[in-house]
Amino acid sequence: MSDRRSAQWYGGDDRNSYIHRAWMRRGLPADAFDGERAHIAIANTASDLTPCNAHLNEVARSVADGIHRAGGIALNLPVVSLGETQVKPTAMLWRNMAAMAIEEMLRANPIDGVVLLGGCDKTIPALLMAAASVDLPAVVVPGGPMLTGTFRGVPLGCGTDVWKLSEEVRAGTLSAAEFQRSESSMIRSRGHCNTMGTASTMGLLAEVLGMTLPGIAGTPAPDSRLLEAAHATGVLAVDLVDQERRPSAVMTRASFHNAIVALAALGGSTNAVVHLLAIAGRLGVELTQDDFDRIGAGVPLLVDLQPAGRFLMDDLYRAGGLHAVLAEVQDLLDPSAITVIGEPLVSALGTAQVYDREVIRARQDPLQMEAGIAVLYGNLAPDGALVKPAAATPALLQHRGPAVVFDSVEDLHARLDDPELPVTADSVLVLRGCGPKGYPGMPEVSNMPLPAKLLAEGVRDMVRICDGRMSGTAYGTVVLHVAPEAAAGGPLAKVRTGDMIVLDLENRRLDVDVPAEEWAAREPSAEAAKAYAAPTRGWEKLYVDTVNQANTGADLDFLLGSSGDQVARESH
Repeated sequence: MSDRRSAQWYGGDDRNSYIHRAWMRRGLPADAFDGERAHIAIANTASDLTPCNAHLNEVARSVADGIHRAGGIALNLPVVSLGETQVKPTAMLWRNMAAMAIEEMLRANPIDGVVLLGGCDKTIPALLMAAASVDLPAVVVPGGPMLTGTFRGVPLGCGTDVWKLSEEVRAGTLSAAEFQRSESSMIRSRGHCNTMGTASTMGLLAEVLGMTLPGIAGTPAPDSRLLEAAHATGVLAVDLVDQERRPSAVMTRASFHNAIVALAALGGSTNAVVHLLAIAGRLGVELTQDDFDRIGAGVPLLVDLQPAGRFLMDDLYRAGGLHAVLAEVQDLLDPSAITVIGEPLVSALGTAQVYDREVIRARQDPLQMEAGIAVLYGNLAPDGALVKPAAATPALLQHRGPAVVFDSVEDLHARLDDPELPVTADSVLVLRGCGPKGYPGMPEVSNMPLPAKLLAEGVRDMVRICDGRMSGTAYGTVVLHVAPEAAAGGPLAKVRTGDMIVLDLENRRLDVDVPAEEWAAREPSAEAAKAYAAPTRGWEKLYVDTVNQANTGADLDFLLGSSGDQVARESH
């Protein structure tokens, strides 16, 4: 009997193996079951309701062609797909569900390896979490960014320009009709957001983690070279099974070190922190949010892309792409990290060139000298909070101002534009009830819109604090992922409007300036408690009852670690 995993289903002459083979004889040849050919699942997140992934069926066909060319058996496996722009209340509520469902389907089916197709924000993280937990030979094909659209002759950045244009409408400098006219200009082609948002960040970091064919990440979705690389990935998937190279051998501590360096140099999304922590947790790799500050704080920002800069993802690709960026910081990378082809990540960087120094800056001429994610602690964030200096207003990163507190997203929307709201440009907007438990699902609402009366005065940034997340396409001086969250008993629940908030980036502090005895004795806000209603059934209840806090990746507590690929019992 073959030692391939699929042979556990198809090998032998008993009734069970007969059933497994017979129901699969719908076009597969007899030699598909002889144990010699690797059975490769294509875990496909294509969905018409996940617009950024809608083209992945075409990509899957190229992957399948490559698998067949290498002598393998290609098997399309549609898996849970999450459309960031579509699902309510937030796609993050289902990242862990998608990861759990994908993991179970990979383990339950007669496959030897898997190609993971993702693009939209949560799909690549969920796929990698699943692959880490089941630990079958696996490789990622990122779906790639869309091409740049223009409006009034100006390039549009997905997400980033949504925030900017919507604020201009609220400020009265752009008409609602013009705003709506820009809608059909922004999404020019297939693919995910073209800014350095979460989708672009996680597609690029999948390669830095070693989980893609080298050179594929960042290829625009409409580019024919993506299909060429998808075909090559199918060929590679068969070789991965033959070599028995598994995610646990590729995504090591060294790989996560490199991902943190790349995150800073790229100006990537803060969401990468919760995703990388969650993936590491599935692998048993020791990684903490402090590592993002320790490793990334001194890394220069080299990529001039929205939201931190000017350009967009197809500009990055033509300028030399990911490898050109990594070559600039190669001395900061851990050379021991390997990729799915079995070679060191750094070995692919020798021929990298930068073709546009406006898009990819030289190491000695960065956009910012220190651009990594900063981790703050203090009496407002005992377990930490994050801020992305590359997207913030430098002058606001040392700030003291009075809090204006909102107990929920609904409270924010109801009162933000009230002319009587006691707010000035020096105020600190505080939004709570948006953490993993409190929303539930930790939505991208931390980049709160500014009060209309301040927009009318020309204010375009303020210090904002929240226990939720923000879109990777967003910008501003936003302190987010505050842990513990208010709904989990965190001190954010005790803040009152008028309390003085102190943000001190240099010393990595986030505090409320209230006497220690008074602060210790203060009770959480009754209004904040009223805004939280614990779910009573279904996935939301399971999620709220078991989800960890943002500082450890917001995974479910019982999903940490892996269960391997073995199934002990037969199905018949």
